[in-house]
Amino acid sequence: MAAALAKGLVAAEFCKPAQILAGDPIEASRNSFQSATGSTVAESNSEVIAKSDVIVLAVKPQMMAEVTTELKGDIDHAKLVVSIAAGVPIATFTRTLGGDCRIVRVMPNTPCLVGAGAAAYALGGQATDDDAALVEAMFATVGIAEQVSESLLDAVTGLSGSGPAYGFEMIEALSDGGVAAGLPRETATRLAAQTLLGAAKMVLETGEHPGQLKDAVTSPGGTTIAGLRELETGGLRGVLIDTVLAASRRATELGQS
Repeated sequence: MAAALAKGLVAAEFCKPAQILAGDPIEASRNSFQSATGSTVAESNSEVIAKSDVIVLAVKPQMMAEVTTELKGDIDHAKLVVSIAAGVPIATFTRTLGGDCRIVRVMPNTPCLVGAGAAAYALGGQATDDDAALVEAMFATVGIAEQVSESLLDAVTGLSGSGPAYGFEMIEALSDGGVAAGLPRETATRLAAQTLLGAAKMVLETGEHPGQLKDAVTSPGGTTIAGLRELETGGLRGVLIDTVLAASRRATELGQS
């Protein structure tokens, strides 16, 4: 996620590679990040913090306690801390880093790599209006950014944080359907991906309810209603709802572990 975000910010000209300094104790990971983003890397997280105004914590939730404990002596109220770890509440950071820590918790997703990300963020008690504006500008540069209450961030994780994987699964399944109907694989995949992209753009750009847009392309007795009937028979709506709820619950569990 860190590399996707860094590459997206550079591609959108929000910052230059030289303005990004990343730390990782594993040499192979540092080299991979540097190769992918063109940014500078360091073995020591303390070095990264000393040279940075905005600290993005992009480690697995299970590792966050260890990382913040290691860094608590290096981070003060002059630095903005942005966490993109699923499920880890702001209270965890304030307990470890101190009550005056300026913390913003963000849940982005990987399409930020191509400027089509969907992020939501919540402010800690010491975060300022300027902090909120900076974080919103950062993530809006690579997609959309929505401010929400922290209590909703696990729901965001289940929906948009994990959502790209659901989309990839649907594209693959639609492509399989196209192949089953006789299309070449490459053609089927491109058509499936572009179709979902186009449908998403129609929802965002028209402001109409997805149900209205669906009805507008569903003729009585036609091909679309025949396909929709199969989706209803297979329980697609319920499966997707349960998928989001399961991922949201898992985000909550990660924050409690």
